[in-house]
Amino acid sequence: MLKVYKSSARPSEVSSQALGIFVFEGKIEESLKELEGLGKRVKKQAEHEHFTGKKESMLKVTFPEGPIPRVFLVGLGQESKARIDDYRVAAAIITKAALESHAGELYLYSPKINPPISQALAEGALLGAYRFDRYKTDGRKEEGKRGIDDLYIINGDDDDIERGVLFACGQNYARDLANEPPNLVNPATLAKAAVDLAEDMGLECEIYDEVELERMGMNALLAVGRGSANPPRLIHLTYKPSSRPLKKIALVGKGLTFDSGGLDIKTSENMRTMKGDKTGACVVLGAMRSLVKLDLPMEVHALIGAVENMPSGSSYKPDDIIKTYTGKTIEIDNTDAEGRVTMADVLGFASKLNPSCMVDIATLTGGCAVALGPYRAGIFANDQALCNALLDASSFTGEMLWQLPMDDERLRKRLDSPFADVANSAGRYGSAITAAMFLREFVPEDIPWAHIDIAGVSYYKEPFGYYSSGISGFGTRTILQWLYRLQ
Repeated sequence: MLKVYKSSARPSEVSSQALGIFVFEGKIEESLKELEGLGKRVKKQAEHEHFTGKKESMLKVTFPEGPIPRVFLVGLGQESKARIDDYRVAAAIITKAALESHAGELYLYSPKINPPISQALAEGALLGAYRFDRYKTDGRKEEGKRGIDDLYIINGDDDDIERGVLFACGQNYARDLANEPPNLVNPATLAKAAVDLAEDMGLECEIYDEVELERMGMNALLAVGRGSANPPRLIHLTYKPSSRPLKKIALVGKGLTFDSGGLDIKTSENMRTMKGDKTGACVVLGAMRSLVKLDLPMEVHALIGAVENMPSGSSYKPDDIIKTYTGKTIEIDNTDAEGRVTMADVLGFASKLNPSCMVDIATLTGGCAVALGPYRAGIFANDQALCNALLDASSFTGEMLWQLPMDDERLRKRLDSPFADVANSAGRYGSAITAAMFLREFVPEDIPWAHIDIAGVSYYKEPFGYYSSGISGFGTRTILQWLYRLQ
């Protein structure tokens, strides 16, 4: 794995296979003055190539015989408009370019740097270097994508670099697990991954199988999994600090290891990438993996309903009425609205732990993707202070969230059922909102709760910024940043 360190060397003292330099638009001289003679040569080449430092633009300058054979300039855009995430993206761009150039070592230099920028650079470099190619045969693996061993941030901050590494490694763990294909990850193997994680990180772990779930009254979770040959599991990981915890937090992740839609089967196009319907669960596991090393003074519970939604003679059906763990009943309107049915039981179970607050994350609705597009997730909450804290964390991590309302009483009535306490679907209009309203039914009013819908941002076909093709792991760093700020 790429290792990230602080360097106290001046840019002119660096001898390395590659050097990345961050440039504000129109301020190339400011970024190059510390390079002395080499800087003049780089500036001349930048002028020749009309490189001005526009946002996300890059110029590679080579000096085969020099102490730094490759110099990469990456634009941050106008200084007055630069955000912390621009540094994160720029670091990813440089790291990708250095990988393609087969550089084994890389230094990053910015004329203006502070601790938050150090964290962002570490995150961007590790996220940008990520590839999921473990199932390609040796001859077909992408050449040069795993070449960098060491990366140095000039004048960086040690603590913030370490935190950035932990955050990015948590997200990359979530990506790895969520990218695994459904023939290899089912509810039992996802539970095994959680057990392995617990053993590696010193977490407590409980796994409940289908027999225990039936005894507990987890009928909604069992109903969704009834059509599959792979029975469901409830995963419960617990992190406890060495000192008395300041708070008790519950994190709930949607763990659909594959979603065919059940009897309301998806089209073949919409079934593609449904291995990613477990991303919420993987994000929660990635966050748990990193928070152990952050040594946070709070007790954190991770809860996942792992299940596979398949069509068969034993599948749950439209018109079924299910009694959930909390005692509330659900009428099934659509078997493809299975995530919320699964999470109804898990949220009810999490609530019994009496947490200080609860956050769930799920690839829940296509409606959220339609409303917000593929680069921003929706957030819903019964507590504005909790919502604001998550929004503030997301503004730092670059994982953009947008709050959607849950105060429309007429819209809520569309979930009413004449035969049960609530229906699991209210149709396509406002579907992200009604899905969140459904989940709220299974959370006591006195527990601050937020729901993050990542359906639109969980998978990218084409790479950009610090995202590669495949599962994004969106939300991992926001949850970690929020937890870190709770200290």
